[in-house]
Amino acid sequence: MVILMPERTKSHRKASPAPRTVSSGGQALAGDKESTKAPIDSLMTLFIHELKDTYNAEQQLLAALPKMAAEAADPELGSALTEHLEQTRGQVIRLEKIFASIDVDPRGTRCAGMAGILEEGKGLLEQELPSSVKDAAIIAGGQRVEHYEMAAYGTLRAYAEQLGLHDAADMLDMTLQEEGAADVRLSRLAERRINAEAMQGVG
Repeated sequence: MVILMPERTKSHRKASPAPRTVSSGGQALAGDKESTKAPIDSLMTLFIHELKDTYNAEQQLLAALPKMAAEAADPELGSALTEHLEQTRGQVIRLEKIFASIDVDPRGTRCAGMAGILEEGKGLLEQELPSSVKDAAIIAGGQRVEHYEMAAYGTLRAYAEQLGLHDAADMLDMTLQEEGAADVRLSRLAERRINAEAMQGVG
């Protein structure tokens, strides 16, 4: 684009570029200030960053779990996923209570880790698989999710305890225990029946 300058200008200084920041989609946006994003320079700001990341991970999981449950051929697996969906809604409420207690908006972060796990699982389930093999794949993906969340909640609980946020630590520990129980339940389903059926290509 050609910019026409006035004929009688005496200054040849270039205009300063508009401030830029990065949107949630990763694109730079003119006119916004980078300073609006708080630096991670203390345990508290790291705690907030990880808390927001986990909150977004749970939001992504809320969208994915109904699809995983619908794809499950084994009724007990479908029930386990549906029950964990309700449990996840409760976990989101706990996170929102923690955000309210420290006066922080939970929005603004996208969890790339959870997005990658869910995208990998989605790609596998889109293939034509025997139903038992698909169930085994759903369990594998579900346990990747659980282990990722267990690591997140364990870290957040430790941070909250160090920061003296005892109510937050208790809520985070409650969620950590729920994630562990969900992981054990999936393991039992796989080991008791579904892996053996998948070995034979049942369905």
